[in-house]
Amino acid sequence: MSIEVGSKLQGKVTGITNFGAFVELPGGATGLVHISEVADNYVKDINDHLKVGDPVQVKVINVEKDGKIGLSIKKASDTYREPQPRSAAPSQRPNNSQQRSNQRPPRGRREEFKPKENFEQKMARFLKDSEDRLSTLKRSTESKRGGRGASRK
Repeated sequence: MSIEVGSKLQGKVTGITNFGAFVELPGGATGLVHISEVADNYVKDINDHLKVGDPVQVKVINVEKDGKIGLSIKKASDTYREPQPRSAAPSQRPNNSQQRSNQRPPRGRREEFKPKENFEQKMARFLKDSEDRLSTLKRSTESKRGGRGASRK
């Protein structure tokens, strides 16, 4: 029996790990049900939902080239509905002019308008700021250690 993506099969739990359960499928193939695919709600401990030897109905969600089979118990149930993507209708989306008018200027230090800096100007400003911060840091750490040749005992 070939295993195809989307098919629902009956299987048997053969092993349980902290990340999922291994299920033996018809024909001797084994697939993995990830812990997130066991139930519709959050599963903290898979042992609360499955035991070794339990018969389960699973849906094949992927088959990789190396033979690994991804399975889902929650998608195999008849009550499962695919989640709908959340997107606003085209009439509800703001156009670019509306987006710009709703945006606030960035928070924090407000500076006067500056013309665009080129790379060299940005580097020079960065180096100056960096040296200022480094000297401040050295001054504060030297005063805490005793600094400038203070004797240590």
